[in-house]
Amino acid sequence: MMAQPSPWYRRLGGGALPAILLLVLMLAVYAVYEPSALTSFGIGNLLNNAIVLALAATGLTIVVLTGEFDLSGAGVVAICNVLAATLSMGSLGSMGTLGFVLLVGLAVGLVNAYLIAILGLQSLAVTIGSLIVCQGIALIILPAPGGEVAEAIDGVTGDIFGIPYAGIMMVAIALGWTFLKNTRWGISVYAVGADPVASRLSGLDVPTTKFLALVLAGLCYGAAGFVYSAEIGSGDPRISDSFLLYMFAAVAIGGTSLMGGRGGVLGTLVGVGILTVMQKMLFAIGVAEYYTNIFNGLIMIAAIFFGQLSPLVARIAHRRPA
Repeated sequence: MMAQPSPWYRRLGGGALPAILLLVLMLAVYAVYEPSALTSFGIGNLLNNAIVLALAATGLTIVVLTGEFDLSGAGVVAICNVLAATLSMGSLGSMGTLGFVLLVGLAVGLVNAYLIAILGLQSLAVTIGSLIVCQGIALIILPAPGGEVAEAIDGVTGDIFGIPYAGIMMVAIALGWTFLKNTRWGISVYAVGADPVASRLSGLDVPTTKFLALVLAGLCYGAAGFVYSAEIGSGDPRISDSFLLYMFAAVAIGGTSLMGGRGGVLGTLVGVGILTVMQKMLFAIGVAEYYTNIFNGLIMIAAIFFGQLSPLVARIAHRRPA
């Protein structure tokens, strides 16, 4: 009888163990050089710095798990950010602006989903087009960094009873994914990503599975753009220039296979943590900022390499047969 993966291994998506160990190591090094790193203030600061990338990378992870790519995320974040910076001080207010930017994210997700899942166009080509369109619209709305967000939006970076809102959102992402991955649709996401032909032959609705993944991703990108507005207090139409790279880095570092069918959002959150802590750690050590991208790339390559060794990790993590 074949050994079965242990429950903790399955929950993490099967490939995040090396990333977790690396995150713990980085936190330890950061805490040595920055004594306030593990205080409530330090942890809250880390969470606030990580939450935007966490929201966006969550959406990307879901799409990647189905075996598709989505490059539009950074563009959606940019357009939703500048919309929040130009609309929230007007008649829409903070809640109206939140609803509007989520609708924008939903609209982009629906367009991508229709072209990719229904018409069968290549996801790489479609989402590059969506990225360029969103970048262009963001520059039309706000040609240069500026604008201002409502005070209520600024409050997203605050806390309630000492618990940062960013931490609550992180927990909500983790719990939401834990629920979704165990639904019929969530199981289909993994099956479709692993083998779309076999999934179709077994009766799974492959187009609907991919459609819902792309739509959900659009909502995640819209939420990320809104939270980013709270982080910087204004709009920046050029966030997409580098943000897309960090999104893919977080997904890969977290153990999700870029071929689809293996990994998960919990691993991606670990990847986000690594990228966030690494920047803080390098700064605390005294490493120049322009070296950060070098370390990002090296860690991403290492993560993909160790991802190829996941069958060995799985055998170690599996329980012995009864």
